[in-house]
Formats: sequence, C-alpha cells, structure tokens
Amino acid sequence: MGVWAVLVAAGRGDRLGEDRPKAFVRLGELPLLAEPLRRLDESEWIDAVVMVVPADWEEPAILLAEELGASKVSACVTGGETRTQSVRAGVAEVPDEAAVILVHDAARPLLPEEVIRRVLEGLAEGFDGAVPGLPVADTVKRAPGGVVAETLTRSELVTVQTPQAFAAPALRAALAAGEGSDCASLVEANGGRVKVVEGDERLLKVTTRADLERVSSWL
Repeated sequence: MGVWAVLVAAGRGDRLGEDRPKAFVRLGELPLLAEPLRRLDESEWIDAVVMVVPADWEEPAILLAEELGASKVSACVTGGETRTQSVRAGVAEVPDEAAVILVHDAARPLLPEEVIRRVLEGLAEGFDGAVPGLPVADTVKRAPGGVVAETLTRSELVTVQTPQAFAAPALRAALAAGEGSDCASLVEANGGRVKVVEGDERLLKVTTRADLERVSSWL
C-alpha cells in the first residue's frame, strides 16, 4: 500500500481577510488547494491522497479534485478544531497496510518533488519520521517575561516545514497520545526519532495577503 499523503486544508485563514477558508482562496486561476493537490497527485512517490477540509467544503474539494483529474484522491474528510484533530481525521482514512504516511499542509502550496523525495529517503534510513528544515538566520534568545534568559546556539536550530513523512505505526501511536504544533513534535514526545533533511524556501506558509502575493509571484 506504499505511501499515503494526508493533505491538511482545514484552516480558516482569518488573517487573509477572505469570506472563505484559506485553502479555497484564489491562487492564480484556481483555489490555493489545487496547487499542492496537483503536485501530490503527480508525484511519483505518492500512491494515494486523503484531503482534509473544513466542514461544508467537502463537495467543492471533491469537485476540484475531479476538475484537476486527481486520480490518487481516495477520500475527502472534515477537519477538526485543531490541526492535530484534522490530521487524525485524515489518518483514519489511511489503510492499516500503508507503510508510510506523509502529512502536508495545503497552506504551503509550492511543494517541490525533491522535498518529497528527501523526506522519504530520510525515513528509509531507519528513523520514525523525517521533516524538511531550514537553518535559522537570526540570533534566537529565550526571553520569558521579556527578559533574556538564554541565547540559543543558532547552528543547532532549524525552522521546520511540511511535508513530514512517518512510519505509519509511529504516527498513529503519536496521534493517539496527545496534541502538538506539528506531527513531528508528537512523534518526538512519544519516543520516536525524527531526521531533519534539507527544506526549501519555496515552501512558504501562506498566512497573510503578502504571503499569498509572494507565492503567486513564484508560480
């Protein structure tokens, strides 16, 4: 059953100031969701895709997949109140026989094929998970209450992106154990080993109108 992708597109995107969820805001001629969905569907590494979308947006998502001819889409489910709940809903649609689950946020629409390859190759080295990361350019300080308590070693820090790939049993166990800001943090907290591979600046997360315009300029 190979590699299943869970495409998480259930965020509201309030900071974009639109009358629709983030995944359905226009990026070029189509909803933002179309770009990462097309890239996952065309990837030689991905066998099937599960979409997770906001309540009442399931039908538009399915129609979009049909318009794109996205033949790898296996299911479209409703997301939850938190990102972890949305991932759980998507993973529940992945068959028990699947070896690997790749989780990607639709809010990072420009998904390079080489990043998919890198996380899957990292996972093949025997880790429970693999995530793309970028080096931190600025000095980072820990400052509780506005007072510097510690300057962190920048060379050891990365900012983490999606897609994140996991051995399916490790991700399922971690999702059952709690909530987290990303799937890797859940796997880490559950005792799993996670490898960081080279990320990509094109994997910008769309949060604001400026982000959307920047991503649009890269299409």
